[in-house]
Amino acid sequence: MPVSPARAAAFDILLRVEREDSYASELLHSSHYQGLSSADHGLTTELAMGVLRWRSLLDKHIAERSSQKLAKLDPEVLTALRLAAYQLLFLDRVPQRAAVHESVELVKRARKRSAVPFANAVLRKFAGVESGATGSAIGKAQTAADLATSSAHPTWLVERWIHEFGFDIAKQVCTYDQKIPETSVHATNAIAGELKNQKVELTPGHLLTTAYRVISGDLIATRQFRDGQVIIQDEASQLVSLLVGGGANILDCCAAPGGKTRTLAERNPNAKIVAMELHPHRARMLRKLVAANNVHVIAADARNSPLTGVFDRVLADVPCSGTGTLARNPEIKWRLKPEDLIDLQTRQLSILQSAMQRVSPGGKIVYSTCSLEDEENSVVVERAMSADHLFRILDCRVELERLRSQGELRWQDVESLTSGPYLRTIPGVHPCDGFFAAILEKI
Repeated sequence: MPVSPARAAAFDILLRVEREDSYASELLHSSHYQGLSSADHGLTTELAMGVLRWRSLLDKHIAERSSQKLAKLDPEVLTALRLAAYQLLFLDRVPQRAAVHESVELVKRARKRSAVPFANAVLRKFAGVESGATGSAIGKAQTAADLATSSAHPTWLVERWIHEFGFDIAKQVCTYDQKIPETSVHATNAIAGELKNQKVELTPGHLLTTAYRVISGDLIATRQFRDGQVIIQDEASQLVSLLVGGGANILDCCAAPGGKTRTLAERNPNAKIVAMELHPHRARMLRKLVAANNVHVIAADARNSPLTGVFDRVLADVPCSGTGTLARNPEIKWRLKPEDLIDLQTRQLSILQSAMQRVSPGGKIVYSTCSLEDEENSVVVERAMSADHLFRILDCRVELERLRSQGELRWQDVESLTSGPYLRTIPGVHPCDGFFAAILEKI
């Protein structure tokens, strides 16, 4: 029996994530897997993302049944075992025999035939396991270690969140990370109507009146998605774009993939917008996504900007750890190390300080991340401010209240969206990714 297309695709994606530091969500939306049927693409997504979300818990179950230490296993063998374990522990509609047989076949497909008896022996020990029961222990967790184990998060990360937010909110974050997040899109009302005609059911966003949530249907298969008329973008990410406001000259410092740039162009059709991106190939992708004539895309390092002019609005949505996006990018939690936060902070501070040099008097800069970590958020802002006294921090509440009064912000509890003068959304507390934003004004 050949391996099903969905399991083969999930296996290949997981190996690329492991070997190349790729992101599963990007691979799943790549042209390489467009040939999969809707059902197979759905199962591929379920398997790949499920394994990444629950990896440490899967490894715990595998280790309890393995005669060898997992660190000594070939990546292909361990990946096949994780795929089987995820199906056996979490998917009650998948026959156990199919999950076991096809994972063993994946070991053969990877030319690791000598490991076939071992894989068979491990997976036989899963016989009789009750699917769907694993993961329910999150709500019962009482300690950081219990929460980390039951929610498949690194202990050091959970301990940080408990210290920052308290145990209950840390638990909400962990719970949110382990669920399939809703798909949020940015689209005009007209395009939303066209999507409904293609059996893509939408519902209004939770945070914004300009956002939609996909309830059912195959958005990826629609012409509107392929043509870039509708883009997948978390509502908190969309909100950051709105905080930038309007101006005649706008700079987007770290623009790819382009969702925020596109919003800036739509809201400021008469503005001159420069979208800067470090990597040339990502700059080319950005140009395809943002077709507006008033957007000029350049490939350059935001830390050493080649620009000489000034702008009345600047967005510095900097590269970050991404700990606010673990529901969408679960591989991050297995790659990230505590020391990475300091390296990221150095880069972020350099970008922000460079961007501040490009702000005109009276102009504003929005600094943002999709991180929950203070080192990347308020600490960066405060260090930049201490080195440049020409700026002051504006209270994000004022801008959020303006958006609400204009009918763009649907969320009523504005206070919950802020921490001090900053925007801060928290997964689980809010129905979106975790974002931070600060608005700085040049005096």
